[in-house]
Amino acid sequence: MSEPLSPSETPAPAPLSSAVAQRLASDLKSGRLAEIIAEIAEEAAEVIRGFWHAGVVAEQKADASPVTEADRAAERLILSRLEAEWPGVQTIAEEQACAKGLPQAGEGWFWLIDPLDGTRGFVAGREAFTVNIALVRDRLVVAGAVVAPATGISWRSGPEAGGAFRRQGQGAWQPIHVRERPAEPVALVSHSLSDEEAERLIRRHGCTRWQALDSSLKLCLIAEGRFDAYPRTGPTSEWDIAAGHGVLQAAGGRVITDDGQTLKYAKPGFANGAFVALGG
Repeated sequence: MSEPLSPSETPAPAPLSSAVAQRLASDLKSGRLAEIIAEIAEEAAEVIRGFWHAGVVAEQKADASPVTEADRAAERLILSRLEAEWPGVQTIAEEQACAKGLPQAGEGWFWLIDPLDGTRGFVAGREAFTVNIALVRDRLVVAGAVVAPATGISWRSGPEAGGAFRRQGQGAWQPIHVRERPAEPVALVSHSLSDEEAERLIRRHGCTRWQALDSSLKLCLIAEGRFDAYPRTGPTSEWDIAAGHGVLQAAGGRVITDDGQTLKYAKPGFANGAFVALGG
């Protein structure tokens, strides 16, 4: 997950047309929007697979995090497809923000995009990297899609009324749901934590065991009922977790801040403070 960026002086976006706003609301309610963004994320995953194990070279961004041509190519595809489907909706995308500076988030709708979360693992040949597309409305995530290119597994939210889904490859979408909290809850944590930090953090949230994992996969695995919590204290950017938050929320879970409130978006610098993702 990336380090938050500094805000730029980019002006606020133009207001969204009423026709597009109405279409977004209709597509969100029916579930069509979630299906389409999952398909777009799967297309981006196919682009990324073309670079995986191909000797891709990582460059260093201003925040010292890595970026590759796979990140950029996937982001170009996502931005193009979203604009074609819902023109004029503001996009906050990681590589675009790194290249041009962070924009101001307008009121209402905007996309949060991380085209390749877990770039370090991707370059190293590991499997825990993802494509992430989320839709935010009035500072709350309302839809999300996550794809793991290495395994071909996709997760998405469903209609606005609720429900989350998972599929392997081009198979049928299967419903998923968080599990009831077991007697011995198991947490997922970032690889960046030391063993001592991980133990302290999981005890704080009532977990007895933990496993380290990269990227937004952590939120998706809680959503499908395999784990129970993902606590995070270090800084992250909103695009790192928004799509996974959308999936987890639709599956019956939640992402909350230290004061117990639902995590909101369009914060200064699009930066997250401490939070915990929870299942049942």
